[in-house]
Amino acid sequence: MGSAALLIGPALLPVTMGSVRLFKKLCVPPPPRRHGAITEFSLFLRLRMLHFGDRKVGVVGCPVHHGQAKPGTEHGPAALREGGLIKKLMALGLDVHDYGDVGTPSHEDDHDFDLPVKNPKHVATASGNIAADVYNVIKSGRTCLALGGDHSMAIGSIYGHSLAEPDHVVVWVDAHADINTPLTSSSGNMHGMPLSFLVKELQPYISKLPGFDFIKPCLSAKNIAYIGLRDVDPGERFIIEKLGIQSFSMSEVDRHGIKDVVEKAMHYLDPEGKKPIHLSFDIDALDPSLAPSTGTPVPGGLSIREGNYICEELAATGRLSCVDIAEVNPSLGNERDNQITVNSALQIITHCFGGRRQGVYPKNYQIPIPTHVNHVAPPPS
Repeated sequence: MGSAALLIGPALLPVTMGSVRLFKKLCVPPPPRRHGAITEFSLFLRLRMLHFGDRKVGVVGCPVHHGQAKPGTEHGPAALREGGLIKKLMALGLDVHDYGDVGTPSHEDDHDFDLPVKNPKHVATASGNIAADVYNVIKSGRTCLALGGDHSMAIGSIYGHSLAEPDHVVVWVDAHADINTPLTSSSGNMHGMPLSFLVKELQPYISKLPGFDFIKPCLSAKNIAYIGLRDVDPGERFIIEKLGIQSFSMSEVDRHGIKDVVEKAMHYLDPEGKKPIHLSFDIDALDPSLAPSTGTPVPGGLSIREGNYICEELAATGRLSCVDIAEVNPSLGNERDNQITVNSALQIITHCFGGRRQGVYPKNYQIPIPTHVNHVAPPPS
């Protein structure tokens, strides 16, 4: 990572642990001691992130739609790319490689089962392909950005992440809990079930489905935290309470504020600040005014400020290994709705990868110095 500096009085000091201590002493009021004091290292990390360095990102498209009933989420990855995603990431100084879309083969016989779920073979095949690509991206040393696609994509992305980094934790930002089992779901739509196939404590309650034999439970309930819930099914509420999953609904966001919610979630998941983080962000976590082109909008969602704050804070840890963006559906709504939704998703993504509202600057940036050649006064007319 390139050098950075702190302006303290008239002096411009390089960012070192020593200068951070001095900066704290002179400029920063003592932080509230909530869940432990802010450490010198965390302040050091945040200051260094005011510019961006040599971070590598791998983009994987997950054009899946069989996890729910409204066609169009398969076009989500293309809509995000056409909205300028790769250019925006590269403008942050990132090394970006777009791996294209995973294969999603069709299964004509996917309705010939007496099962409480819809399209299990489609979802299983796509999940296996997504898992393989996410695993390969993370093992190559890149942070993975998985573009959905409906939220059944998370079966593959989280499983693939677990194969690469088994000790990871999951921050699930969503209006919905998506932890129905096949037998607690009232719709049979698998975008409402992804976590149930991955949580170890739920395996006795999971129906045997065609194609799912390769999925092994890889998450403990204690390694999940929800933010933004406001439409939770009865079975899901019971599961959350039975397993003690950390859950922050919009009621908690309203009551405590997004800063406290994020702090509490991360302290619960990883009090020592060592574990890789998987962020699974359903665009319907945002208020429908900010993301109208999505299949299951719920009023009263996160503001774009709250969504950006979550992403900035997770990015500032330096441990964000995989990001899912789910449920962008350009087939819903009009052109303006699509543009609003894509722009909101792009904001969320860029704030996961170094974009910060106070501004950032490229590695090795220097203030341009005027020269005689390019500042000659024009001749009189």
